[in-house]
Order: sequence, then C-alpha cells, then structure tokens
Amino acid sequence: MAAITIRNISDELVDRIKLLAEQKGVSMEQEVRDLLQSRYGKRSEVISRIRCRAEALPVEQENRVQAWKKWDGDR
Repeated sequence: MAAITIRNISDELVDRIKLLAEQKGVSMEQEVRDLLQSRYGKRSEVISRIRCRAEALPVEQENRVQAWKKWDGDR
C-alpha cells in the first residue's frame, strides 16, 4: 500500500478531524482513510453515485430545450 504526506493543514482542520475520529472511536489516521475512501472510492462506486444524482434531475421536453437554445436573452 502507498503512503502519503500532507503538509500545511490548518490546526482548525486537524482539530475537526481529531474530533470526528474520537467520536467514532478510531484513530485520526483511520478517519482520514475513511474520508478519502468515501470521497474517492472505487471508480464503479463513484460512477454509481453520479448516475443516481443524474437520474434525480428533472427531464425537460426537447422542444423546450431547443427554444432555450434559440432564445437570445435580453437582446
């Protein structure tokens, strides 16, 4: 497994991470790993989250989309 070093993290951010870790009963290092995994998980998981968000978006009728494209704004 790889290791990373992150420099110049504010004390406030470190304190927030420590607090979250303490509340969960894990080390700060484990909390950071969990945060990174949840944000940058497996590609398939990320794609799945994107698809779920896209499916929740409203669908517009094609004629309305074309009208918006033709609309000239305030001119």
